[in-house]
Amino acid sequence: MNAVATPQAPLGWTIAQWLSAYQDGATPEALLMPLAAAPDDPADNAWITRASAAVLARQLDDLRLLLAAAGGDRSRLPLYGVPFAIKDNIDAAGWPTTAACPAFAYTPDEDATVVRRLRAAGAILIGKTNLDQFATGLVGTRSPHGAVANSFQPEYISGGSSSGSASVVARGLAAFSLGTDTAGSGRVPAGFNNIVGLKPTKGWLSTAGVVPACRTQDCVSIFALTVDDAERVAGIAGGYDARDAYSRAQPAGAAAPWPATPRLAVPDRLEFFGDTQAAAAFEAAVQALKASGAQVDSIDFAPFAELAALLYQGPWVAERFAAVEPLWRRDPDAIHPVVRGIVEGAAHYDALDAFKAEYRRAELTHRIHQSLQGFDALVVPTAPSIYTIAQLQADPVRLNSQLGIYTNFANLADLSALALPAGMREDGLPAGITLIGMAWQDRALACFGRQWQAQRGLPLGATGLPLPPQGPPPADPGLLRVAVVGAHLSGMPLNHQLTSRRAVLVEKTHTAADYRLYALANTTPPKPGLVKSDSGAPIEVELWDIPLAAFGAFVAEIPAPLGIGTLTLHDGRQVKGFICEPRGLAGARDITAFGGWRAYLASLNATPR
Repeated sequence: MNAVATPQAPLGWTIAQWLSAYQDGATPEALLMPLAAAPDDPADNAWITRASAAVLARQLDDLRLLLAAAGGDRSRLPLYGVPFAIKDNIDAAGWPTTAACPAFAYTPDEDATVVRRLRAAGAILIGKTNLDQFATGLVGTRSPHGAVANSFQPEYISGGSSSGSASVVARGLAAFSLGTDTAGSGRVPAGFNNIVGLKPTKGWLSTAGVVPACRTQDCVSIFALTVDDAERVAGIAGGYDARDAYSRAQPAGAAAPWPATPRLAVPDRLEFFGDTQAAAAFEAAVQALKASGAQVDSIDFAPFAELAALLYQGPWVAERFAAVEPLWRRDPDAIHPVVRGIVEGAAHYDALDAFKAEYRRAELTHRIHQSLQGFDALVVPTAPSIYTIAQLQADPVRLNSQLGIYTNFANLADLSALALPAGMREDGLPAGITLIGMAWQDRALACFGRQWQAQRGLPLGATGLPLPPQGPPPADPGLLRVAVVGAHLSGMPLNHQLTSRRAVLVEKTHTAADYRLYALANTTPPKPGLVKSDSGAPIEVELWDIPLAAFGAFVAEIPAPLGIGTLTLHDGRQVKGFICEPRGLAGARDITAFGGWRAYLASLNATPR
């Protein structure tokens, strides 16, 4: 365990560390009850509502029932006992939903779909978090509960609108949290607090049970200390939901993994509004991307910038008004004055304006998609600058608008995005970058983001804790994981049959100990055969993820007596992989003792001739 537990509660643990603690014998009661709110707790305005001891106890009772239904197998509850928080525009049964507006508050009878799925996986809700009221803002200052402070320097903004959700994760108070992202609310707070912010493809995570901002553009987003955790949570919370009219299933073959040397785009014109430290931090990040082997080229950013401006300078403001109209008609003074001024802008637009803006959105989206052809992702600064709370209070609209230049366009153009920590500025504030890909490239972004986070090795959030060792990435439902053992290994003669189909190397590992390996006779190029046996040894393999749409053509190139079957790995996992028919062993040499094809070939090269 890399994190340090305080006498009160564990702080800054990743999901894997929470699960490891339970595996080592800790109980949810011992670890989670210290997180309960007490009447004399000091004020922390990142929270709007915190779980009391009684609320936590009820959830722990539910967790025991879930574990019993799973036959006592905690592995069937992938978030067993993991504490999380949600933005207070997301419903949780029995908890008030306020959207940071007390006059709007109601208490739902049902969880939002994403919350229900997380709780069914064993996660424990410990609180609901502060936000820019009605999720309108990128700053974290538009709330009757006060501005949420930056987790590094409290005179600076935390970013919004998901300010509280980012703050509690950055400080290690929750393992992960849910936010929402319409214009960048799941990315800007991540960048300002040195954490990961996953803005999924629209429709992947259901918005049923979420107070809308712009319903056609809203996403539920995820904050976490690591890419591993953000991706794990998205995989559990995501999926088609018939309750959400905007939910959609991932199309078959839509997920395309990146090549070993990705091609990344950066804007040809970068705007930092005079912030030289932000400019220097982004330049350093670009140089680090190049040093990691990525090809980086500039593209025309004009259509992105124009589309970003449309979100608040067009009729989508009317969507924001639709969400608050009943309250506005009943009690307009209950709405934060800055938020009210924004949504009342809906009066400036009519149906004709809406259609004209939609036509322009489609045209700009088409240009954006064309410009991204041939690139694996666009890389942008998560935000062009950062401001103090006092600066935002003095100039709330203009500065907020500036913060959205690299975020506002993403949902309008149907793009996926992942905000990543990039290091610290000279003034001690965090800097971040965001990877932006086409729809349904979420897992490919996460795969690269995982590598980036490992290479940078930055402390987690504001906890000061180191990045723990990362496990293998989870399998993508649009990909098939295949174990290769011989001529398809990286650097071997047939590896091109994988790379040409955009397969990616996931990890190097070994089979279980009941396999034997043979060097087959009369094969060109030379190939081994892997056979399950009553006695054997672990054999070295590589795991590759290949798009399902390309798997059939790959298998068609495999000659007899080889084929694809199911292999068991040393840790009990089962994957598809190369096997050999018994008839192919005629004249073959048993090379099991070498432990793998590479070692066997090396022995041949080392043999004196």
